[in-house]
Amino acid sequence: MSLFAGVVVNSDALKVDKLFTYEVPDKFSPLIQKGHRIRVPFGKGNKTIEAFVMDLYTDYNGNISKLKAISEVCDENPLITEDDFSLIQFMREKYLCKYIEAIRVLIPTGIMKGNRIKTKKVICYAGAQLQGNLNKPNYKNAVDIISENSGIFTKSELMDKFKLSAYTISKLLENNIIFSDDEQVNRINTRNYEIYSSKDLNMEQQNAVNAILGSKSKLILLKGVTGSGKTEVYMNLVSHMLNNHKTSLILVPEIALTPQMIERFKGRFGKNVAVFHSRLSDGERFDEWFRIKNGDVRLVIGARSAIFLPFDNLGLIVIDEEHEGTYKSEQNPKYHTREIAEFKSRLTGCTVVYGSATPSIESYFKALEGNMKLVELKNRVDSSSLPKMEVIDMREELSNNNKSMFSKKLYEAIQDRLEKKEQIIIFLNRRGYSTFVSCRKCGYVFKCPHCDIAMTYHTNGYLVCHYCGTAHRQQSECPSCSSKYVKYFGAGTEKLEIEIKKLFPRARVLRMDVDTTRKKNSHEEIYNTFKNGNADILVGTQMISKGLDFPNVTLVGVITADISLNLPDFRSSERTYQLITQVGGRAGRGSKEGNVLVQSYNPEHYSLSYAKNNDYEGFYEQEIVLRKSMNYPPYANIMLINLSSKNQVDLQKHCEKLGYSIKNELKDNNQVEVLGPCPCIIQKINEMYRWQILIKGNFELSLAHNIKDIVYELSNEVYNDIRISMDINPNNLV
Repeated sequence: MSLFAGVVVNSDALKVDKLFTYEVPDKFSPLIQKGHRIRVPFGKGNKTIEAFVMDLYTDYNGNISKLKAISEVCDENPLITEDDFSLIQFMREKYLCKYIEAIRVLIPTGIMKGNRIKTKKVICYAGAQLQGNLNKPNYKNAVDIISENSGIFTKSELMDKFKLSAYTISKLLENNIIFSDDEQVNRINTRNYEIYSSKDLNMEQQNAVNAILGSKSKLILLKGVTGSGKTEVYMNLVSHMLNNHKTSLILVPEIALTPQMIERFKGRFGKNVAVFHSRLSDGERFDEWFRIKNGDVRLVIGARSAIFLPFDNLGLIVIDEEHEGTYKSEQNPKYHTREIAEFKSRLTGCTVVYGSATPSIESYFKALEGNMKLVELKNRVDSSSLPKMEVIDMREELSNNNKSMFSKKLYEAIQDRLEKKEQIIIFLNRRGYSTFVSCRKCGYVFKCPHCDIAMTYHTNGYLVCHYCGTAHRQQSECPSCSSKYVKYFGAGTEKLEIEIKKLFPRARVLRMDVDTTRKKNSHEEIYNTFKNGNADILVGTQMISKGLDFPNVTLVGVITADISLNLPDFRSSERTYQLITQVGGRAGRGSKEGNVLVQSYNPEHYSLSYAKNNDYEGFYEQEIVLRKSMNYPPYANIMLINLSSKNQVDLQKHCEKLGYSIKNELKDNNQVEVLGPCPCIIQKINEMYRWQILIKGNFELSLAHNIKDIVYELSNEVYNDIRISMDINPNNLV
């Protein structure tokens, strides 16, 4: 009986986003399954390309003689599981993505690049006795060493470590006294961590664990103030899952948090914990993926992409700091980790815990509506108090002729903590030295030649575009009027670090931002240096604002709280409240009282007022009224259509034509409104001009798919010239 396969080819082309039928040769029939990675001849030139088997069937109504046959089955076992097929379909519907885009997030890039299990040829002792010409001291010595280290070292390693000669080893191999064998090389972290002993839970923590394990709802929002011991709750849930032979996944929003999580979870549960994030090499990710697929580990710690790992008997997903924007992908498929976890819960019955001191408005709304269970931790562990927060009006500082980055109160507080040998965190959510450079004579601003954005000055003498990465040396004169009056405006973490070192020359200062954490393991090095008390002040961006636990930090200073408030986004107030509350929560987590000083030019803003009083409920009540009146999530959906092209005129014409078609399609639908088309806030990035159309209102996914069809149908002729991006409920509208 003939067998046919419906396959998806590994290509980004829109026209091939469908299943192609191939004949399965008899030699592959007993082996091939749904989910197998294969190679097939494709296109007019029959170039052999990678593909994935999505379906197998014995009936085919077309002309069999015209069918091409599968060339190769690449792997012994399928890479895509039955549950994965459901997830792929879910992502196609939910995130308007292509088949191959959904498949790629399920499979580590190393496999696509040909990575395999890494092995080395180790020397093993065969157990035979030395006889004849081999019964000599040099051979006896070699055999003794190899028998003691059988299967551990390669031939070259034996030569280097024990000074054995190549001739001796070769002779022993020839006479079958020893033999070489393939040994898997583990590209994983096997380091031993200090034991992190189990702690007795307080009553509030124990009640939370009991409530989660006893809940009929599998979706739990764990709302706990900073320092309330949410991590201990997670660990007790993991222990319960391990005792029931189930797998647990702990997700963190920033790679900066993984060293602390790894340290604690490996210290508690042993080193056989898988770690998965983007800073691992392709080989390391492949090895961890393979261990998880084989069921060799029951606990995984990772960033966003770990949600797609091939888990066996998944019992628990924890999304720590669930409010963070990094859980939303900016690349296709534009998935949200919360939604993927919820789908997996429906699919497998696993429990999902969303943890945060400052939950997203959407999650808290769902909890209040009864769509997930709300569990709260209202107090810090060991009865320690929340830090005292004060908002400082920088307008008054300026009127008192203080033009420094530091208010008088913050300066004195830093000095006081340094004298007491206590640690300090200074937060500024902007990297670089100066945020822009301008000519004071003509007003010229040094902008990126490829993007519609001012370049940031760094202390290495370069202007850098933080959007496309373009960098060039700063000029000493204005290119517009040749004036020498070039001035640096604004401040980033580099300038902040330099200012601190000037004002407090004896202080040991560390900086954690994108620029200082490019190297592998740099997050861990900075974290350990500060944790071990080898630095007094930690300066950083938002990667230091959450999750980190340093008992000796008693002061947190926020340099400019207004940065996130001034973003043109409906979530700006929410993000500001979350950011200030989270970074403030780093203070006073030990036995000493903590203080938070927040500098602002808009101290009356409600997000700062509620953050000062640690009043999430009050902030939510005010924010949700605004969301409802403006018809924003969670009361409505937003569909963002972003189009970009190098040809500005053609792009504008096409967007206007597309906008007309969409408005015409929706003219009788009074539940939605169409905003635009119009240029994006940042009108050009990396030589690509950008326009957008926004659809807002109460609409189902079916409407989004209708709009998608219109977009691609109209864009079919110009698809190669115009890039299209569609996102449901995007993180930002920039």
